[in-house]
Amino acid sequence: MILRLALLSLLLPPTPILAGAVPPGQKASVASIVRAVTPGVVNIATKRIESVEVPSIADPVLQEFFEIPNTRLKRETTSAGSGVIVDAARGLILTNEHVVRGASVIEVTTKDDRRFRAQLVGKDKATDVAVLKIKADNLSAVPMGDSRTLEVGDFVLAVGNPFGLGQTVTSGIVSAMGRTGLGIEGYEDFIQTDASINPGNSGGALVTLDGKLVGLNTAIFSKSGASHGIGFAIPIDMARRIMSQLVEMGEVHRGQIGISVRSPASGRAGAEIVSIEPASPAALAGLSRGDVVESVDGRAIAAPAQLRTLLGVMPAGSEIDVRFRRGGEAMQARVKIEARQKAAAR
Repeated sequence: MILRLALLSLLLPPTPILAGAVPPGQKASVASIVRAVTPGVVNIATKRIESVEVPSIADPVLQEFFEIPNTRLKRETTSAGSGVIVDAARGLILTNEHVVRGASVIEVTTKDDRRFRAQLVGKDKATDVAVLKIKADNLSAVPMGDSRTLEVGDFVLAVGNPFGLGQTVTSGIVSAMGRTGLGIEGYEDFIQTDASINPGNSGGALVTLDGKLVGLNTAIFSKSGASHGIGFAIPIDMARRIMSQLVEMGEVHRGQIGISVRSPASGRAGAEIVSIEPASPAALAGLSRGDVVESVDGRAIAAPAQLRTLLGVMPAGSEIDVRFRRGGEAMQARVKIEARQKAAAR
């Protein structure tokens, strides 16, 4: 009987499996990545004191008639955002500057519902990056990745605290790289993603499918305030540069090399130098007007705004490898970044 059943099973056609289907008994899931990452993403609640006008007092006619002085009342407001633990030993947290702007009290809540009063280590409005510090044991940090290796089409997860509901994870892909000219920040080089980013997600983590932090979720493109599949994140490489200065000095000391740039007249990618300051780092390194900068430290320069942003987050005293084109010839120079204050004094 057993032999007859075995022979019958050999004669039956195999069960068809659709192309791309998950094998029986398995499921497509990123749960293991979420479990690893979410302990490192925190909720940030802030309190701030705002000065507001009372409508009846603000009327100048009433003020004059009743001899009421032009005064303003103060009120306390609260807001919520997200942050990412990047150094568990020191309790360092990366978030957006606008999340903690004007805050008198900053409170951090971890995934295991522990609450801590946070210290503001430093903030930089131009890049919308801030660093907080808490004193706590048994923290879990999200390991930093390399945002320079991201490509359009890479899968990413956005982790944050939208609408104050608690931790939420959304998924999507990298839609574009190097987004600039949005008017969101002074220095822009955004990662664009279609992973849903909603109010409260600001300062949260954008991670790859290997659990590496590649961006800080910071803004959405929306007319209604709801997510329409166009979100922006600060590349972690930019945030890391700003963070190192904030931790070391409490502020950002930006540098420059003494050039002004524009889009190349040829229409090609890059940044054409239109003016160069005498005795500036660029001039001393051999750069000249008309040179088209094509890459800095191996990173391709697609547009002038990208070069300005890259130079704007470089600390004074560092050196960069600049590759440029002069006429039809490819050239290279080593340029030392100088303090912006020094340039202003000349």
